[in-house]
Amino acid sequence: MSAWLPVAPCTPRDCAHHEGARRPPPQAVALLLAGCALTFFGVLCVPAVLLLGPSLRDRLVRRWAYAVVRAFGVRIRVTGRPVERARPPAGELVVANHVSWLDIPLVAAVLPARMVAKSEIRDWPLLGPLAALGGTLFIERDRLRALPHAVRALAGALASGSRVAVFPQGSTWCGRSGGGRFRPAAFQAAIDAGAAVRPVRISYRTATTNAAGAAAFVGEDPLAASLWRVVTAAGLTAEIRVLPPVRTDERPDRRSLARAAQSAVASDSANLPAVSVHH
Repeated sequence: MSAWLPVAPCTPRDCAHHEGARRPPPQAVALLLAGCALTFFGVLCVPAVLLLGPSLRDRLVRRWAYAVVRAFGVRIRVTGRPVERARPPAGELVVANHVSWLDIPLVAAVLPARMVAKSEIRDWPLLGPLAALGGTLFIERDRLRALPHAVRALAGALASGSRVAVFPQGSTWCGRSGGGRFRPAAFQAAIDAGAAVRPVRISYRTATTNAAGAAAFVGEDPLAASLWRVVTAAGLTAEIRVLPPVRTDERPDRRSLARAAQSAVASDSANLPAVSVHH
């Protein structure tokens, strides 16, 4: 791994543990099987879904992603401004803090988008080719020289009218602290394409704490261990807060744009009304 890549101080030992009620093993196993089955069913349906029109495709993706999160036993709460279903003509860059693998279906349940992922995922059996087929933008995170090409690819997708989702912290953070700073590269792509930036705040909580360590997927945490923590954690709620868009023409510098989006995501002061997810 390159030394320039962001690294979070969070570790599974210190950050990824559940505080509160636990589900009995039989119920947890049932949720695990249901969540995994629904995930793979959706992956296998990608080729057929791509043949549909954008509006219907987005509606199906939202329903599937919402169902995946719920199948793993996690409640969903959406707060903030209602999201326009129609995509803006110049595309939209969705930027969010990164806590867990759950972030991906959680964002898709509200804002279906092409995801940005590390290039290694392209080589994964079954999931890699299907992710590519679904429009995932792969970047080589450990090669600084590849960054300009990644920015151009991202800008091209936005300019074509796509909504693209990225986690600009570059790594997962447990959510108990402020997290890492937003890296500016993706914001340069938004400026180049004239696309709006939509900040999104993701958090997890239980009935007893506002920071749910069960959802954290950090450091060298095995995916199997993270899955088991999630399905055994009773009362786990995922909250996604949709914030007002940040216009690139008002902040033409990528660093100031990144700081503005990060500040919006980090803010806890806004008392935003809850909105429902329509399917």
